[in-house]
Amino acid sequence: MDDRTRTELEAAAFRRLRQHLMEDRSEVQNIDLMNLAGFCRNCLSRWYMEAAQERGIDMDKEQAREIFYGMPYEDWKAQTQTEADDAKKAAFDKAFRENVGKDG
Repeated sequence: MDDRTRTELEAAAFRRLRQHLMEDRSEVQNIDLMNLAGFCRNCLSRWYMEAAQERGIDMDKEQAREIFYGMPYEDWKAQTQTEADDAKKAAFDKAFRENVGKDG
């Protein structure tokens, strides 16, 4: 497989993952994704931002989130996310500490 085809397939898989998380399973909370998988939608938007910056494209966290979420993050959060209970917050704190310095 040539590099261009591989890149196109990876891009298609990313778009499908984004659709799945944003449209098909928007009820799944970011904190649950972090606690179970070590990454969430915000991680994906950060990775997008980092890829842009590596290519000399000026992009900040809020711009990347708006691109990924298809709207300002605060709007999406208000529409879909609920307040996490104390157990989820504690699990998140643990997962976050374990992922500091990793790709998550």
